[in-house]
Amino acid sequence: MMTRVILIRHGQTNWNAKKRYCGLTDLGLNAEGRRQAAKLSQRLREELIHKIYSSDRKRALQSAEIIFKGARIEKEGDLREMSFGIFEGQSFEEILRKHPLLYKKWLKRPFKVTIPGGESPMDFKKRIMRVFKKITLHNKGKTVAMVCHGGTISVILNHILKSEDFWKQIPASASLNIIEYKDSKVKIKLFNDTSHLPR
Repeated sequence: MMTRVILIRHGQTNWNAKKRYCGLTDLGLNAEGRRQAAKLSQRLREELIHKIYSSDRKRALQSAEIIFKGARIEKEGDLREMSFGIFEGQSFEEILRKHPLLYKKWLKRPFKVTIPGGESPMDFKKRIMRVFKKITLHNKGKTVAMVCHGGTISVILNHILKSEDFWKQIPASASLNIIEYKDSKVKIKLFNDTSHLPR
């Protein structure tokens, strides 16, 4: 009996395009993000998916509604991105200028450094793994999709890989990532696949 988990990062937002950190800020997709989601919808149209979950942020919900048009989507608030505190809405360059020491420390050890006003990395990891395990346990032997965020997906993949390389595991917008569970073994079948998106 195989359980398949399809992890999808939401399509592009204006902040993504401008390389601004977006955690709890509730932005919707931009035109490019909607186009990306439509392309992913075409790719998944033959896939039998038993249940669809989405973060409750607009960018994830809008992506889910485009990708799985007409399907029932279950909102799951715990799939939200991490709260970036004082980094929220700021570009890489702006943060480096305003908070150089803190930013460099956080980039080097993102699972260890809490951004002022933000969610602690340990709380973020616990929240994500709690909801991920809940969803997979409730859907044994089925294929489920989760439309969520880059940080969310990175936490899950790092947990499976027993790694702490947060930045390496963040997938691109509207990318496809597939995890398979069978006979107590777990396999990352697909990571950061964007072959459905035009170059």
